[in-house]
Amino acid sequence: MTLKGELEDLFLRKKPVKLLLSVKNGNAPKYVSVLAKETDCTYSHTVKLLDMFRNLGIVEFEKEGRIKYVRLTQDGMELATDFETVLRKFSKLKPKEKKPAK
Repeated sequence: MTLKGELEDLFLRKKPVKLLLSVKNGNAPKYVSVLAKETDCTYSHTVKLLDMFRNLGIVEFEKEGRIKYVRLTQDGMELATDFETVLRKFSKLKPKEKKPAK
């Protein structure tokens, strides 16, 4: 599979986008268990997604003692902002009314 295909598979699903936006929201970096709870995702799935994000250069980890904080990179911040824009557009869309059958 190509990188483009892998990225489409990753980001055209609900949980990865929700996770990316959860990392973006808030002023302070968050740690994995908080992100898992906010995205209604298991801890192990959250870790797997964050590792994929790290490999793509979207997030970076910062370890303080026993806690590993997650922070967006510049590319990650831009991507999260783009997804917020797309989701805002989705919320503004209204389905066309169906014409009555004759």
